[in-house]
Amino acid sequence: MAAVFFHHVVGDLTVGKPEVAELHDTDTLDDAARAIAASPEGAVPVWRPRAAPDDPPSGARFIGMISALDIAAFVASAGVGDRSMRAVVGEVVQPNPALLREIDPGTRLIDALELMRHGVKRFLVRKSGSWKGITKRFSVLYNGKWLKNMESTSPSAASSSSTQLSPRSGSAEKFCCLSREDVLRFLIGCLGALAPIPLTQISSLGAINPQYSYVEASAPAMEAIQKIPQDPCAVAVVETMPDGTRSILGDISTYKLWKCDYVSAAWALANLSAGQFVIGADENGSTPISVFPEPPISPSSPVEEISPGRSPRAKKFSSRSIGFLNNTQMSAWRTRSMYHRGRSTPLMCKTTSTLAAVMAQMLSHRATHVWVTDAESEEDGVVVGVVGYTEIFNAATRSTCPSPTAS
Repeated sequence: MAAVFFHHVVGDLTVGKPEVAELHDTDTLDDAARAIAASPEGAVPVWRPRAAPDDPPSGARFIGMISALDIAAFVASAGVGDRSMRAVVGEVVQPNPALLREIDPGTRLIDALELMRHGVKRFLVRKSGSWKGITKRFSVLYNGKWLKNMESTSPSAASSSSTQLSPRSGSAEKFCCLSREDVLRFLIGCLGALAPIPLTQISSLGAINPQYSYVEASAPAMEAIQKIPQDPCAVAVVETMPDGTRSILGDISTYKLWKCDYVSAAWALANLSAGQFVIGADENGSTPISVFPEPPISPSSPVEEISPGRSPRAKKFSSRSIGFLNNTQMSAWRTRSMYHRGRSTPLMCKTTSTLAAVMAQMLSHRATHVWVTDAESEEDGVVVGVVGYTEIFNAATRSTCPSPTAS
C-alpha cells in the first residue's frame, strides 16, 4: 500500500489542471462570488496584485482564502444588501499564509499529504519546465533529484523543504492550484492499492471527529457564525433530545452556501433562527449568483419592485416564503422538520460506513465534510461526529505514518 504514497508525486495530479486564475484583494465580492462558484470546497485563494503583468503566481503574494460563508457573514454584518457585494475582498479575507504552499511537482505524495494533514488547503505547483507529467515509479530518484522525506512534519519546516525543491520561476512558467479535493479524487482511483483500509469502517479507523461544533435550532443563525471552526468550516444545527443526544437538522457551512445567493443568505443569517436558516438555505441554493436580491423590508411585503434596467430578482429568503410557522410555535419543530428531510437534508453517513463509501459520498456531492450518525440509535440523525478531509487523509495514511503513541 505504501507504494501509492511513496512512488507517486504531486506532478501526477496536475495533468489537465487549468492555469491559476488569480483573485486579488482589490477585486470586489461580486468577483469573489463568481470565482467561488467555479472552485472546489467553496473557497478561493486571494493574492496581492502582480508587480508586473507577466509575473508568475507566487506563494509570497498569497494572503489567505475567502469562502462563501465569509461573504455571507460579512454582508449580514454590514446590513446594506447589494452595496456590500461591492466591497473589496481585502476587507473580508482573513490573512493566513499557512493555507497555501508552493511546492515542486516532484514532491512525493506522502509529503504532500503530510502538509495537508497539518492544515494546508492548496498547493501551488509548476506545470511547465522540466516536468513531463510522468512518474518514474519504484525509484528514489526523480529527474535526477533525491526525493527525501520532510525532516519535520510541521508546516513551517515542510514549507522550507518545498521551497528548496522549487527552481527559480521565469515568466514563461505556468502554475496550477491543487486542492484537497484533487488529492481525494486521486486516492479514490487507487482504492485497490490502499486495501484493506477503504473497506474498513470509519469507526474502526478512528476517522470520526467527535469534537464538532453545533448550535441549537432555536438559536439565532448568527450565533453559529461565532462557532464555526476552520476545518471543516461547518456547524451542525441540532435539536437536543430529552436523553441528551443531538438530532441533526442541517448545517451552516461553506459547502451549503457554495453557490448561494449571498444577499438573501445574509438576510437569513441576520433575521432567522438557525433551524429556519438550514431549512430555507436550499430554497435559493440553485439561484444564479449573478442575481442578487435586496433584503426584504419586512416579512409581510408580498410584492417587490423591480428597478428599471435590472433583471427580475430571485425569490426572497424568508420564513414566510417557505411556509414556516412563527417563533411562538417552536415546540412543533419536529412537524416542521418533515420538510427538512427533503432537499435540505445534511450529508450524513453512519458509524458503520466504510472509508471508501464516505470518500465517494464527499466527491459525488463535492462536499467538504460528512456528518456521522449513530448506527445503533433507534432515532434517525443522532449525530456523533464529523468526517472531513483531514480525517480521511489520516485514515488513508495510518499504516505509513508512525503513531504518535508508538514507543
